[in-house]
Amino acid sequence: MSQYLQIHCNCPSQDIADSIANTLVDMELAACVNILPEISSVYRWQQKIERATEYQLQIKTTAKHYQRLEEQILKLHPYDVPEIIAIAITHGHQPYLDWIEQNTASL
Repeated sequence: MSQYLQIHCNCPSQDIADSIANTLVDMELAACVNILPEISSVYRWQQKIERATEYQLQIKTTAKHYQRLEEQILKLHPYDVPEIIAIAITHGHQPYLDWIEQNTASL
């Protein structure tokens, strides 16, 4: 597994996205969280096709923080099944990757 991760998580409102982002950075579980505004989602839920406007979090962290970060999102997120998808960062500008490491809590 890559040492660095970008995690995607969609939220139903700007307020919830802000709350999760602030909490993750404050707890040093994420170095940075980008909030993408008003994306359109189409998905199947309970046998029906649904459409929603959501806000996507792009969370930069390290693999060692993933479990605690996921647990925190699950505490704060209102969805029954929130999207929490970790994508390995296999390459990146090393000073930026070092910055991610320096701005997440040491375990």
